Amino acid sequence: MAKNKLLRMDNVGIVVESLDDAISFFEEIGLTLEGRATVEGEWAGRVTGLGSQCVEIAMMVTPDGHSRLELSRFLTPPPISDHRTAPVNSLGYLRVMFAVEDIDEMVSRLIKRGAQLVGEVVQYKDSYRLCYIRGAEGILIGLAEQLGNK
Repeated sequence: MAKNKLLRMDNVGIVVESLDDAISFFEEIGLTLEGRATVEGEWAGRVTGLGSQCVEIAMMVTPDGHSRLELSRFLTPPPISDHRTAPVNSLGYLRVMFAVEDIDEMVSRLIKRGAQLVGEVVQYKDSYRLCYIRGAEGILIGLAEQLGNK
């Protein structure tokens, strides 16, 4: 019997309060809105285990077309907990990391839009410059600029 093979990671899901704010934030980073839709009904609740649900979703895609973020705004049932201000060492969802060309320029742009640098931009050996930022709705993201052989 042949072993089932993993094909790819399809997307990472993030629950938000405002789709418009989250879309705008991720567009500033460089993702593109691929589409928006409402997902509702008993069939969807069977997948999530939430029963009947109504969720607005937006699919964001990276410039290379290989990675996606699914942003979800739950109308029913409403969200029951909030992990957005959890520190980096919390269990569960932590952050999404994006590779960028110029970390200083990206950080500057995002701060002008209300994002906050979590710590500082640091250099790891001669390989990377890295940082964490809290963006729209407190979503934690990482930024990495590869140094040397780009």
